[in-house]
Amino acid sequence: MTSRKEVADLAQVSEATVSRVLNNVGSMKEETKHKVIAAAKQLNYYPSALARSLAMNRSGNIGVILPYVPKVNLFSTYFFSEILSGIGSASREFGYDLLLLFRSDDDELNYSQLFQTRKVDALIVLGSKDDDIEIEALRRLKEEDRLFCLINQHYEGENFSEIDATHVKGSYEAVTHLIQQGYKNIAFINGPISYSNSRDRLEGYQRALQDHGLEIKPSLLFKGNFSRKSGYKIASAIHKMGNQIDAVFVSNDRMAIGLQQGLREFGVSWDQLPGIIGYDDSDSAELTAPSLSSVNVPFYDMGKLAVENLLNRLPKETLEEQDHFRIQLPTELIVRESSIMPTQRRN
Repeated sequence: MTSRKEVADLAQVSEATVSRVLNNVGSMKEETKHKVIAAAKQLNYYPSALARSLAMNRSGNIGVILPYVPKVNLFSTYFFSEILSGIGSASREFGYDLLLLFRSDDDELNYSQLFQTRKVDALIVLGSKDDDIEIEALRRLKEEDRLFCLINQHYEGENFSEIDATHVKGSYEAVTHLIQQGYKNIAFINGPISYSNSRDRLEGYQRALQDHGLEIKPSLLFKGNFSRKSGYKIASAIHKMGNQIDAVFVSNDRMAIGLQQGLREFGVSWDQLPGIIGYDDSDSAELTAPSLSSVNVPFYDMGKLAVENLLNRLPKETLEEQDHFRIQLPTELIVRESSIMPTQRRN
């Protein structure tokens, strides 16, 4: 087994320099870095993860908090799979491992303990929502100057680091597109209002109607839970309303696809479906009939940026107020057949 001393001898530097280069600690000449890295590669030398973590006083892990939902495979959902892919890709570039942690509503939240026991060096929280216990756990992290951020969730009045998307704008553009197509009675299927992105989409929907002189009707507002089944169930209520609804904006693709399936089972033909726009632009959006218009959200990039912004701040002993970040990535409306007037759809 190759030793650090052998790498140092080949690179003609000290063992301490080898350690600093391979653990990315301190500053040094680029020429020295290249010599050490080349020697390590030539000798096939890799410091053990344990030794590296002890030397740097770090765990080498980035934690990801996921909601625990019984009987739901989170990894099969586009939202979670794309974000985790981005997190995993960036973590690998930094030489970090992922520690996935599932949180249920019944759990006592003590995120701080993950840092105190050196299980993680930074933390990413997915699926967080408005909840007093959750907010208190996050406030404690901030008070302790811990490295953490939220993805796709914003708490008004709190200065937590977060990566989000322009959901108000994305929803506004989706509803505006339906109005421009000639639809006037536009329903909205939203997710739970405890998520800030649900509130953002509602705001975009309402603004678009107001700006185009259309009335906001409470009877056209429906609530799902982001699952395909909830969209499928809402199809019954929408079908009963008949001509009172000619288009539907849906806050994610899974519910939109469930809505399409439900309406088809009620006998609504392909060319008589209301105009429908989903949200997320998942892989399945192109596979529906008609193909589903949707708002693209760069979930992969959100996960990647979360890791980069956290781990680039890691060398600091404490975080200053300006070190906290809020990044909003742009959304984009992708127009397919489902939002086009039925008479203009291809058969």
